[in-house]
Amino acid sequence: MEAKQIRTTFIEFFQSKAHQFVPSSPIVVKNDPTLMFTNAGMNQFKDAFLGNETPKFSRVANSQKCLRVSGKHNDLEEVGVDTYHHTMFEMLGNWSFGDYFKKEAIEWAWELLTDVYQLPKDRLYVSVFEGDSSDKLGMDQEAFDFWKKIVPEDRIIMGSKKDNFWEMGDTGPCGPCSEIHIDLRTDEEIAKAPGRSLVNQDHPQVIEIWNLVFMQFNRLADGSLKELPAKHVDTGMGFERLVRAIQQKSSNYDTDIFTPFISYLEEKSGKKYGQDEQTDIAFRVIADHIRAISFTIADGQLPSNNKAGYVIRRILRRAVRYGYTFLDFQSPFLYELCPLMASQFGEIFPEIREQQDFIAKVIQEEETSFLRTLDNGLKMLGSIKSEMKEKGEKVLSGKVAFELYDTYGFPLDLTSLIARESGFSLDEKGFQAEMEKQKTRSRAASESETGDWVQVEEESSVEFLGYDQLESESKIIKYRIVKEKKGEKYQLVLDRTPFYAESGGQVGDTGWLLSDSEKIRVIDTKKENDLIVHFVEKLPQDPSALFTASVDRQKRSLTMNNHTATHLMHSALREVLGDHVQQRGSLVNERLLRFDFSHFSKMTEEEIEQVEKLVNEKIRENVPLLERRNVPIAEAKNMGATALFGEKYGDFVRVITFDPDFSVELCGGTHVPFTGQIGFFKITSEGSVASGVRRIEAITSVEAENYFRQQEDLLKEVYDILKNPKDVKKAIEALLSERNELKKELDVLHLEKAGQVKGQLISQFEEKDDHKVLIAQVSLPNVDALKKLAYELKNEVEKSLIVLAADIDGKPQIAVIIDETLIAEKGYNAGQIVRDLAKEIQGGGGGQPFFATAGGKNLGGLPQVVSKARELFLG
Repeated sequence: MEAKQIRTTFIEFFQSKAHQFVPSSPIVVKNDPTLMFTNAGMNQFKDAFLGNETPKFSRVANSQKCLRVSGKHNDLEEVGVDTYHHTMFEMLGNWSFGDYFKKEAIEWAWELLTDVYQLPKDRLYVSVFEGDSSDKLGMDQEAFDFWKKIVPEDRIIMGSKKDNFWEMGDTGPCGPCSEIHIDLRTDEEIAKAPGRSLVNQDHPQVIEIWNLVFMQFNRLADGSLKELPAKHVDTGMGFERLVRAIQQKSSNYDTDIFTPFISYLEEKSGKKYGQDEQTDIAFRVIADHIRAISFTIADGQLPSNNKAGYVIRRILRRAVRYGYTFLDFQSPFLYELCPLMASQFGEIFPEIREQQDFIAKVIQEEETSFLRTLDNGLKMLGSIKSEMKEKGEKVLSGKVAFELYDTYGFPLDLTSLIARESGFSLDEKGFQAEMEKQKTRSRAASESETGDWVQVEEESSVEFLGYDQLESESKIIKYRIVKEKKGEKYQLVLDRTPFYAESGGQVGDTGWLLSDSEKIRVIDTKKENDLIVHFVEKLPQDPSALFTASVDRQKRSLTMNNHTATHLMHSALREVLGDHVQQRGSLVNERLLRFDFSHFSKMTEEEIEQVEKLVNEKIRENVPLLERRNVPIAEAKNMGATALFGEKYGDFVRVITFDPDFSVELCGGTHVPFTGQIGFFKITSEGSVASGVRRIEAITSVEAENYFRQQEDLLKEVYDILKNPKDVKKAIEALLSERNELKKELDVLHLEKAGQVKGQLISQFEEKDDHKVLIAQVSLPNVDALKKLAYELKNEVEKSLIVLAADIDGKPQIAVIIDETLIAEKGYNAGQIVRDLAKEIQGGGGGQPFFATAGGKNLGGLPQVVSKARELFLG
């Protein structure tokens, strides 16, 4: 059975059991401070488990995109080393929200595995939670009794809290679980040792394939367990492992999920999978990582240097360096796998097919950039090795190894390999110490302690009123305290609120909570899963009081101007640049709008003007807002509504229209009633922020007025400086022309001075053995003159070594230039020499073996440079 059919069979089986198929949520998590990526199928149903929302369906099944690259679930550096761990993987799952429980979950799991997929019953083992005294929990007798009716008791294993109590994180929904394991060893191996003894022992052929989690508790911040309002079922079966078991393979990578990628890499590299362990790991790493990279980019997360973007960049760079080191790929290659991704996964995850070209372009540009970085790192390592040889050192320091890892993406094993090839060892303990220092710094920077919610009123769903009103009479449902280094923050949840919570790029509202006795400032509003959380400066004296929740009207109004302008600009960009333009991120606040979009070249001035013209035309037309709420998603798409990749939309959506022929978008934000309220729109900047992604910043309304007023004031100042000319443009052009003529005259004088200096220096060369040495302190107008002087001296004096310590307009500069014959005969290296001399001027530099320069801070150190150079080369 092929992988695609295995996935379809799972979904159809649970549909036959009255489960609703629900598409995968994005792999990049939003509105949940506890998660960066979706790491389990249950993430999108977290609020249903917590009782914060009523699920639309009581039974659900799907295949969820998951990513596990850090923390307790996985270690990125281990992926590819074994044959069954992955970064991105699919989690097949079925859920019950207060409907069926352990009996049905267990019976259906067994039916699907043994009757439908026909996995051998004598190869399967099940585990049950044995209980845990620290949590005051006894053995899961209920699950044990159900399993006993299906499998022999000797195939039921008692599991510890570590293996059989599932928790998503330090806090949140959790409960006992039953795992199903399969023994994929040969009959000969099984005869030697029963599979029972190898369950949960990290044996590569005795693996868990399905975990049936029985959600009964919520783990609180103090570590205690609280019964959930209703009992739920959450199952997760690793698609890759299931396919491996059904296709009877010894490795996940031998299944048809991965073999097309490995075959392509074999053909491209000329190497064969299965012949060498190092190249095999490289094949597996690349075949695994291309999925994680592609899916996260498709869901809107681009590689970057922070947070989720840094994780993706790290995964991408790991794949590139394995290809570079072990498959001899010296140029970008990962992006070439994107058509295969579209073919393999486009049916179940259409975003991979729809964004194939964009994903490939982003990956290609990231690869190109990293290969340059990798090359620079190798050069740096080569220079360090040369210095070590000169000094007779044999151990590469942990600090240097960590710098290579942190700056250039060199893994420890690659640095270690290069060091060993050159006859050096590596201080791995020093590397680990530097790594721990960085982790400690990161932990200290992000340390916070979030307390448990304190219930004030009976739990109820939160009603958002902010589309229609800016004030409401509200009661506090619950509150909590967040302790941070800077002090305490306070968070409140109201039963009714006009405050918009930060989402979709629009910042959260600010304002006040007013009661009869106090006025409390609301400093921010954010979403946490489906809760609207208000950040306040202090806790109310009486949390049970009735409050007037009042939004800052001016901030909201200015923010709405910018949000509506963003919609108009998005449509204008598509009209001017093409339909390939897709939103890749945005920020909308009261001061400006920032819009990231897919486009692969710099916008021209004409294109920017066209976009501004279109937007301002729509503003002058005073187009009314057409807002439709609770529109069926299919109907919204038929209307031509623009949806954002990476957003999870429900069955019913909100559609915002400003002229049906111009701007129709799915959006949960707040907008102006008429476009005329925006006043005026002006783009202030356009530039690149990532591979294939451009960023526009723009202003409207009051900020646009201020901008033009400042421009007008600036122009008045220019007129005043130029004595109010009739034609200011001609006056400026005349000034520039005069300046250029003066510069030419000055350049001639500089050349004459440099020539005079050269003439003086020619006579100062000193004989040393069979070559000539010049070490001198000079004063020159600029760095170009220094470089020109050094080359001319070298060309005029054969077999020379020249060190020039220069005062360049009050700043110290050093130049070292060496005849190529001296480099070969005496092993001189200008780069190493200049770095050593630069210490005297508190600076640094580098270059090639024959020519290098350095700058510094200490002009008074130039005599020491001369003295040190004389000592080195004239004895």
